[in-house]
Amino acid sequence: MTEKPVVHSTFAIERSYAAPPARVFAAFADPALKRRWFLDGKGFSGEDHSSDFRVGGFEKSRFTFTGGPPGAPPAGTKMGNDTVYLDIKPDHRIVFAYAMLVGDRRMSTSLATVELSPSGTGGTRLLFTEQAAFFDPSDGPQLREAGWRDLLAKVENALA
Repeated sequence: MTEKPVVHSTFAIERSYAAPPARVFAAFADPALKRRWFLDGKGFSGEDHSSDFRVGGFEKSRFTFTGGPPGAPPAGTKMGNDTVYLDIKPDHRIVFAYAMLVGDRRMSTSLATVELSPSGTGGTRLLFTEQAAFFDPSDGPQLREAGWRDLLAKVENALA
C-alpha cells in the first residue's frame, strides 16, 4: 500500500472583538475560559483538559466528536489535541505548535500564531495564522480553517 503524501497548508483568519486585547488574551490563557470556547460545545463532548500556559508549557485536551460536516470524523470518534507553547507576549502574541489526534494516531501537526492589536475604541483585532501538515487520513486544510473560524467565533461568546 502506498502512503499518500503529506498535505501542507497555510491560512490566516482575521477577527475583531469588542473586548480589549488583555481580555481576548485571557480567553487563551485562562484554562476555564479557554475550555468554554475550545472544548465545550456543539459537535463534540469534552472529556479532559489540562493547560500549563507558559513558554514551554503543555496543553492537552481529549474529546469525543459528536458530528459535523461531510469529511469530518464519524460521531463517537475519540479525538485529541496536544499543544506546546513556544512564545508568549502577554496581550500581544501567542505562538504554539500542536498535534491533532484521532484515537492515538496523529492526523496533523501545526504551528499557529495568534496576534492581538488594539482596534477602534477599546476593541481588539486578532490575526490567527496556521501552517499545517496533514497526514492521511485527516480533516484537511478546508475543514481545519472552517474549524478555527468556528472556534474564534465562539471566543466572542466566551468573552460575554
